[in-house]
Amino acid sequence: MLSNKKMFQLSIVSLGMAALLSACQADKPGLQMPLPQTLAVNASHYQNVQLAGAEYQLLTDATGLQVQQGTTVLGRHAGRFSRLTQQPLMQGSTLLAAMDTDSNSLYLWRFTPAEPTPLQLVYQQVISSRVVEDLCFYHSSENQQLSLFLLGGRGGADQLLLQQQQQWLAQPVAIRELNVPYDSTACAVDQTVGALYIAEADRAIWRYQAEPEADEGRSLVQVNKPFGQLQGEVKALQILADGSLLALEEEPARVLHINNEGQLLNAIAVPALAEASGLAVSMQNNTATAYISSEDAGTVQQVLLPLSSIASVVAKPAIVQLLPTLQTEPASQRGDVMDDPAVWHHPVQPERSLILATDKRAGLDVYNMHGKRVQQLSVGRLNNVDVRYGLPWQSAAHDIAVASLRDNNSLQLFAIDGTGKLHNAGNIATTMTDIYGLCMYHSAQSGKHYVFVNDKSGLIEQYRIDTDGAGWQGTLVRSLQVPSQPEGCVADDKRGVLFVGEEDEAIWRFAAEADAATTGEAIIRVDGEHLVADIEGIALAEHNGSSYLLVSSQGNDSYLVFDAAPPYAQRLHFRISTNPQLGIDGASETDGLEVTTRSLGPGFEQGALIVQDGRNRMPEQGQNLKLVPWQHILQQLQ
Repeated sequence: MLSNKKMFQLSIVSLGMAALLSACQADKPGLQMPLPQTLAVNASHYQNVQLAGAEYQLLTDATGLQVQQGTTVLGRHAGRFSRLTQQPLMQGSTLLAAMDTDSNSLYLWRFTPAEPTPLQLVYQQVISSRVVEDLCFYHSSENQQLSLFLLGGRGGADQLLLQQQQQWLAQPVAIRELNVPYDSTACAVDQTVGALYIAEADRAIWRYQAEPEADEGRSLVQVNKPFGQLQGEVKALQILADGSLLALEEEPARVLHINNEGQLLNAIAVPALAEASGLAVSMQNNTATAYISSEDAGTVQQVLLPLSSIASVVAKPAIVQLLPTLQTEPASQRGDVMDDPAVWHHPVQPERSLILATDKRAGLDVYNMHGKRVQQLSVGRLNNVDVRYGLPWQSAAHDIAVASLRDNNSLQLFAIDGTGKLHNAGNIATTMTDIYGLCMYHSAQSGKHYVFVNDKSGLIEQYRIDTDGAGWQGTLVRSLQVPSQPEGCVADDKRGVLFVGEEDEAIWRFAAEADAATTGEAIIRVDGEHLVADIEGIALAEHNGSSYLLVSSQGNDSYLVFDAAPPYAQRLHFRISTNPQLGIDGASETDGLEVTTRSLGPGFEQGALIVQDGRNRMPEQGQNLKLVPWQHILQQLQ
């Protein structure tokens, strides 16, 4: 469909968080009211575009879309289009989107004045999911995605992915469905901070997060009188270069200028229009020109808005994006259910290996290497799980999985037989009052197996796992402490080191042997930029003699790779993004993760990174696990 072209990031100043609205926010006297001026053009929707120093006009009326320069028509497409919007591209082009109201079809065009045919249709599709009220583009510089929001008027919106990592998709892919107010009428996106604004008719304006993997929470920007300043139905929204917002009320026609704290700066009446429907903005220096149009294709009105001094805005640098190639079936329940994965390796056939995952409401789920659930063990509320190999149980050697059981603050044991079937092997009591994270350790010095388990107070206990041939027992051998709540941990069996994540503060290093000192060292601190609280899952990976520490940075939905030896240098910062070809969404709000550098069969010959996905989309379902081939991470590390 579209050729491969890089995108130009709009330069818009960051938007701050809106303050709570005061109970009775009165109109402010003495505001400068710029007077609308008539523009000599008739259009139901009007856009002014500057490309390569030249100015072009884009407009729709009852007969179609037209692009012109002055009085010269450069292109035309027949139809009854509404909600015309644009997204600048590089190399002198802009991407246009509009809806045909007769067929509820989405149209995308590329407008490139330098080409023989400046206006080219690149995509057209009937939208069956909802009647579309408005369209708005979002370009994420961090995640290298271009998407388009389709806002419906009956409580829903779709986010369509158009371009990823500078590659156009063959056709748009729906990557998120949003729940929005029933009478939603207009949308706009602040490209710099990833804020999606949605108007709820004449009642409110809301702010959401535009990133497809972000939290779906919202905040209130403005409400109707007497608690706010809205009076009529809001038909259009636009973001200005200083981070403020324009809202167009339909009848009587009025433009509201709202700052980034939700306060009304200006209210501009447009008496020349009986009803207003279209709003577009162009910027020059510190002045915004607002173009207000009407569905009856009357004369377009324009208003000049002086803005505060606008600082130069640098787009957020791109973060490495890795794609998942496999996902597990979703959890059987919705909500925050899954937490931590572990891997059991089949001794002979890697493709028969298994993935274990804790269910914080019910027990342990077991998946095969096709992502299918093959076993469920309903033992109670499990939090973290880990695996080690070759312990005697019932007169035979078994592998062992141990999980933290929150129902009774115990260690829940599972024996894994040679076929990969798990058996409930009983519990080991702990002294904890709020058990949480867990990891296992096999000492190269003594050959003993241990379990490290922590609780929310910062206490960490080390238990030795012994057997009498018929069962397993646990003996408390040591206690450690971090200042505040930990969870994720991993032990380096080869080097005798324990790493623990103190969620809000740091990653700690302790000696793992039972007779070692109990003092630890904070080796990697939360920096609020790359590593953002909470620190959650922690795993180790070995490759060519190097040891890496992989961490899930839950606060910014990303992952980091550090050297697992001093000075613990950061090697990679990445996100797990949408795989549109396989129909797998990205990963976010990750709790636990695991990594193996042993083969797991076809597609994972060098191992895999396995992460819990807190927001499972495409479609919206219960949480699950996403797998990224380890070789893809190695390519970034080289």
